[in-house]
Amino acid sequence: MDALGIVLSPPPFSSSRYSQEISSRHCCSFTSSLSCSLKFAAPIHSLRAVRMQGDGEDFELKQAKDMAAARKRWEALVREGKVKPLTPKEAGYAVQLSNTTLLDVRPATEHQKAWVKGSTWIPVFDVESTFNAGTLPKKVTNFMMGGWWSGVPTLSYNTQFLSEAESKFSKDKDLILACQKGLRSLAACEILYNAGYRNLFWVQGGLEAAEEEDLEREGPQPFKFAGIGGLSEFLGWTDQQRAAAAKEGWAYRLVFSVRLVAIFIAADALFIGAQQAARYLQDIRSQ
Repeated sequence: MDALGIVLSPPPFSSSRYSQEISSRHCCSFTSSLSCSLKFAAPIHSLRAVRMQGDGEDFELKQAKDMAAARKRWEALVREGKVKPLTPKEAGYAVQLSNTTLLDVRPATEHQKAWVKGSTWIPVFDVESTFNAGTLPKKVTNFMMGGWWSGVPTLSYNTQFLSEAESKFSKDKDLILACQKGLRSLAACEILYNAGYRNLFWVQGGLEAAEEEDLEREGPQPFKFAGIGGLSEFLGWTDQQRAAAAKEGWAYRLVFSVRLVAIFIAADALFIGAQQAARYLQDIRSQ
């Protein structure tokens, strides 16, 4: 924060906390989109896809090794002071008091729910919008491996990320990078640092770790809810919604209880309808 002209003492980088962030549910989606090369030049296939490499190494194992190597690089960036960690509260102070630019690198599905007022949005990974023989297997795999439950879409690397950043910001500009959980923003920090940016700050824990008073928010949902989706969000079974329910009380829980009952009723109706249709078809065949 001293580099931003604000006298605060940012907490030291916590390797254990960082490890917890790496193991979050977004890590799987991020890993399945990451090329794990130094420049993150192209998206990769799903983490669950099994493919044999030229050296006979299992594709999934190779991805795990690549992810571990990337994690070490990112930890080194912070440990060596090349990227300075900030809490969400400190990032809010910097944006409000010194007018520092906050660069939001989240995909569109998260950004459209909540964003920091006055921030710049350039996704480092965004929703895979193409639909062809190459992307279909990734989309199906992502959906089957939990996308239906978590709502996390198939992501691909934004090849225009660096060029867009360079067109908007000079290499000596102070930039605060933020994503939802603090992982993709570190990847973006590495890309920018390798391109010559030297005044980089990273929101540790991401916007999900922010309280509503930490940053001035725009958008329909709280920051903590921007990264949830799918059936788990519909039923209110995410950690964020359970925490909200503990504060809001029975009225908040009632909404999701009604949704759960409605799902059971709809499932029963479909089952009974299928049985009736099967009997009807059987009667027609027997005549």
